[in-house]
Amino acid sequence: MSYLTLDAAEIVGTIERLGRRIEERFPGSGLGKVCGQLLATARLGSERAAAIARPILPLRVATVLLAVVIVAGLALTVTQLRPPGDFELSQFIQVLEAGINDLVLIGAAIFFLVTAESRIKRRRALRALHELRAIAHIIDMHQLTKDPERATGQASATESSPRRQLSKLELGRYLDYCSEMLSLTGKVAALYVQTFDDSVALQAVNEIEDLTTGLSQKIWQKMMILVA
Repeated sequence: MSYLTLDAAEIVGTIERLGRRIEERFPGSGLGKVCGQLLATARLGSERAAAIARPILPLRVATVLLAVVIVAGLALTVTQLRPPGDFELSQFIQVLEAGINDLVLIGAAIFFLVTAESRIKRRRALRALHELRAIAHIIDMHQLTKDPERATGQASATESSPRRQLSKLELGRYLDYCSEMLSLTGKVAALYVQTFDDSVALQAVNEIEDLTTGLSQKIWQKMMILVA
């Protein structure tokens, strides 16, 4: 077992066990359903990450062929050029400028073809990461109305207060489950850049990890009130 890479199967297994723990303590709860969605996303995420890591061979072959055709066409054009007998310096400068512009355009076209695979993979990764970002916010919504002060008897309920259903012990476990789910959400996100070296995708993963860490810190503040 390597301790330098994340194991997708272990992450999926951890989420499965967490889902069973939630269901055993809070049968039929919304948090359990969210964990089920996270599990489905994690399973799909491991497959997506593996697919992103694999090269897109048809695209690579097409890119090489097109690049060869472009370079060959340019070389053929250059070999067929014949300067006129009264070729002046001003004409040479104009031809040189036109040639440089053509080279720039051809270089840009080849660069576009070469980076097409990376852009396709980036778009797939960002679409999947957007789903994980949404799950993180949904987890936060489930713990949002869980008031530790009411569970400890330090605050009284008002007419519009959410109905209290959890004891102090149950609320502590509920918040702990939310924190674990947020941490696992960040781990699933990290799978996408483990074998895909792309700065944009890496930044998106870092943003998700910052998001889940910040939300988890809010949860731990509530847990500190519970144990105080």
